[in-house]
Amino acid sequence: MQIQNKFNNSTKIVGVLGHPIKQSFSPLMHNIAFELAGLNYVYLPFDVPVTSLRDALKGMVALGIKGFNVTLPLKEKILPLLKDVSEEVNIIGAANTIVNDEGILKGFNTDVAGVVESLNPFKDELSGMRVTVIGAGGAARSVIYALIRVFKVGQITIVNRTEQIAESMKEYFSTKMLFNGLKSLPLVPPDLVGTFRESKLIVNTTQMGMYPVVDDSATTIKESFIKGQIVFDVVYNPVKTRFLKIAESQGATIITGLKMFVEQGARSYELWTGEHMQKEKVYNAVESYLSN
Repeated sequence: MQIQNKFNNSTKIVGVLGHPIKQSFSPLMHNIAFELAGLNYVYLPFDVPVTSLRDALKGMVALGIKGFNVTLPLKEKILPLLKDVSEEVNIIGAANTIVNDEGILKGFNTDVAGVVESLNPFKDELSGMRVTVIGAGGAARSVIYALIRVFKVGQITIVNRTEQIAESMKEYFSTKMLFNGLKSLPLVPPDLVGTFRESKLIVNTTQMGMYPVVDDSATTIKESFIKGQIVFDVVYNPVKTRFLKIAESQGATIITGLKMFVEQGARSYELWTGEHMQKEKVYNAVESYLSN
């Protein structure tokens, strides 16, 4: 029997903090990427409730853990515990990637990179246009930031089941980014058909349609979508959600959440390792896994 010492005293540890954490596919993605590149890294999940976050960070610094991703419900809670944050974190108010720079914890939001890379092919088409963002959580913050800062859209309508939360987000970004083109509406699909149809881009930032509730969708009304539209869903499991299938059947161009997932992961990978992820190979491997 041939014994391989795959992990050793030179192995660098990265991981993801969240609670719960079992639903995350980040360990799969990053460990595939490390193996493809031959890097001596391992990516581990850490189930950390909010009450244990401060202690967890102290432990990670003491153990020399290179960095980690942060997911719900810690993306906002972690900010007061960081020594330094990037510009997008400062504006968005949430971090999803932490770099341990010799004991100094620095926060980044690579979800923004995921949004930007996913929408970049349509940059010229989106300039000055109307768009609709479904949801008002952390993912919506990253999307709205990118749409204003990078894509220079003309108007963003935020729709959410709880309209007060959408209104609060509208006020936040209107003030924080000095953008006057924000509206908020309640998520009532029959009343939103006109809003959807007038949008060049529709982005679902909610978890609607995520496995195992795959029959859920922000709207099931086919007339919500038109040919020539761009429809983007941040949900990546399943790769093609019901929301995207309905949009595609109407002639819309669709962007999957898996594209964003890999792109944001690639930016985190780069921050930790200083190298570029083999994105296409990683995408294909994760897509194959999710499709089985």
